[in-house]
Amino acid sequence: MIFITAKFRVKPEHADRWPEIARSFTEATRAEPGCLWFDWSRSVEDPAEYVLVEAFRDGEAGAAHVNSAHFQTAQRELPPHLVETPRVINTTLDQDDWSELGEMAVPEGS
Repeated sequence: MIFITAKFRVKPEHADRWPEIARSFTEATRAEPGCLWFDWSRSVEDPAEYVLVEAFRDGEAGAAHVNSAHFQTAQRELPPHLVETPRVINTTLDQDDWSELGEMAVPEGS
């Protein structure tokens, strides 16, 4: 799978509304057949920073995402709400879902 994590620094005046601003892009991406997940989180230290964790089945699914109409729309509509260009980590992993964090295993029946 292609695993991507991106940090978005949103202009403070738009930070509370960011989930709504990005909603149509988020919903359209989640509906893509090759999208495994596309989840936003807000920083607890900086309320104007959002982290996007996303994964796509493979390179073909990633290319379909980047070439989609909703991605092109997001390229036009999202940057005016940002302080700077988002930072990203993008890698390919030999797995297709989350692994358990064994170091914090929860005993059965807990």
